[in-house]
Amino acid sequence: MNDPARPAWRGQALLELTRSRVLEFVREPEAVFWVFVFPVLLAFALGIAFRSKPVERAKVAVITDGGAAATELAIRLRQDDRLLVELLTPDAAALALRKGNVDAVAELTAVADSLAVVYRWEPSRVEGRAARLALDDAIQGALGRADVVAVRDETTARPGSRYIDFLIPGLVGLNLMGSGMWGIGFSVVVARTRKLLKRFAATPMRRSDYLASFALSRLLFLGLEVAAVIGFGWLFFDVAVRGSLGALALVSLVGAASFAGLGLLVAARPRTVESVSGWMNLVMLPMWLLSGTFFSYERFPAAVLPAIRALPLTALNDALRAVMNDGASLWATGPELAILTAWGLGSYVVAVRIFRWQ
Repeated sequence: MNDPARPAWRGQALLELTRSRVLEFVREPEAVFWVFVFPVLLAFALGIAFRSKPVERAKVAVITDGGAAATELAIRLRQDDRLLVELLTPDAAALALRKGNVDAVAELTAVADSLAVVYRWEPSRVEGRAARLALDDAIQGALGRADVVAVRDETTARPGSRYIDFLIPGLVGLNLMGSGMWGIGFSVVVARTRKLLKRFAATPMRRSDYLASFALSRLLFLGLEVAAVIGFGWLFFDVAVRGSLGALALVSLVGAASFAGLGLLVAARPRTVESVSGWMNLVMLPMWLLSGTFFSYERFPAAVLPAIRALPLTALNDALRAVMNDGASLWATGPELAILTAWGLGSYVVAVRIFRWQ
């Protein structure tokens, strides 16, 4: 006989299971630190390390031969705001170049009745090549070179073009992946090692409700996770959300649900914490390296780009950056959302089918 109270009871069971997952999380200070505090500290460290700052002046040296020509040239070069110029003896200049105290050295020599310049620099150092070019341009100008074409510079600072603007959405995606997979995977395996799954399975509880409670509990913290990183970026580095907050919220929601499904799938079979740790690293490490969290994945060969774009973290990062930096609409992120949905639904369906309760 059908029990009319059964659907309500099932809803209450899912609610209580989700509530227990939330309490488990907030009672673990380590989990709270890694989900909320660590991403902010990482954003702060990388934001400071790669903050926008003026281009550094090239350190160069002019070799003095005791005459007035080198001294006069050094005085003229010191008026160039691209260079920090020292006047050194040949031995001192060679030592400074070897130790990296200067990036390039210029020596005036006499050729017939005219002057010539010898440049010394280390070709394996990027700073040396840049210093050589800047030094040559400055010397040619100081010695009277006339430009053939009139030029002017117009510098622009495009919104969203700073490294910190690129980094913050990537950290949001990375945090959603980590909290979804580690938070769920470890909880499931710990419950399995303690024989709790076997006891839960013996109750009238629907097994799908138990698995869904992990995903729902992670989603309850979604707003705080995203707000912590983005709010920090806005407060300290003026990182703006140029798109709709609703679009940002929905992209984050789909991303979090996708990684919750992946976390359940990875934790579906392992019996020990060591085993699930290995599987988690196997799944997450390629996305750490390839999905463009800290640098653009476009640097990889073109042949592997389709596979990289098919990764869930790549899709999430691309969608977050499109909304935050480019002001893209939710419709414009459709392909990325489709990839995330496919990963999440596929993982959850497979996890339910192969889940080990013993």
